[in-house]
Amino acid sequence: MRAVPFASFRDSIGTFLSNLADVHPVPLILGLASFGVYLAFRSRAWFNVLRAAYPGQRIQWRKCWGAYMAAYGFNNVVPARGGDVMKVFLTRTAIPGSSYPAVTSSMFVEPFFDLVMAVPVLAFAFTQGVFPKPPDFSAVGGALGWFASHMSATLFILTTLGILAFVLFALLSARVRAFWARVRQGVVIVHDRRRYLREVFLFQLVGWGFRFTAFWLLLDAFGVGGSVRNVLLVLAVNIIAALLPFTPGGAGVQQALLVKVFGSSSVVAAYSVGQQVVIGAFSLTLGFVALVTIFRFRSFKAVIAEGRAARAADEAARVS
Repeated sequence: MRAVPFASFRDSIGTFLSNLADVHPVPLILGLASFGVYLAFRSRAWFNVLRAAYPGQRIQWRKCWGAYMAAYGFNNVVPARGGDVMKVFLTRTAIPGSSYPAVTSSMFVEPFFDLVMAVPVLAFAFTQGVFPKPPDFSAVGGALGWFASHMSATLFILTTLGILAFVLFALLSARVRAFWARVRQGVVIVHDRRRYLREVFLFQLVGWGFRFTAFWLLLDAFGVGGSVRNVLLVLAVNIIAALLPFTPGGAGVQQALLVKVFGSSSVVAAYSVGQQVVIGAFSLTLGFVALVTIFRFRSFKAVIAEGRAARAADEAARVS
């Protein structure tokens, strides 16, 4: 069964638009609402991480939610997770006395839960007989197919990135003695196991339930059909796509895998693109509304420019 390569992603949008009249509006709206609740729970978990890092500061959840939504929406239209830089800047300005290293490191607490959930989800997907196993990823096409077909280059890229990250951290720690202390400050909540489980893991787990519900409803909305099996397969596709953040929202990789898993019918083709389009548009809209109403920015471009200026000023102040 031939997968849809990334090069045909734009052609698949035409299929999605031609099938737009067949989309069921009620499950679509409920699915997007559930996805919005999922993101709210994720932002609340991150808020609790920041609150543990800065116990003496008054932190507003609405600003953490706004920064989280702005970044999530931006990441759906810009590759390489550029929205995370925006999230750090907005949060840094929202918490008096906070530092860039601490805010950045706080974002690494979230993936602990994702890793715990990814293992059983992928294990289930690989046992269903329709989900391609890692050796077969080269046949999927797109970015995923290229990396799977060029394992030597992939290992070289990953090794190079790891070395560069290590060198960067070493240089920063040499220039700023308090750097590592600030990094540890951002992840302090993981040292309190009970608090982490109660204020972070539990919130993410509840949010994951709403995410599960959202994908079930979206599968129904596009006519594929919601079921536990289908939702777990969609979640597995999202996990694989998240490992390759070279396109906005994993565009191309998601479509190729979804068609491989569910078949190459017009309904599946419309769903593979439609799911990403509606979630991307929904999250981008929420993110923009958050920028305007909470942070008083008129565009994502203005946030990026302000963030660069603030970072440059911060660097200049530390040098002087």
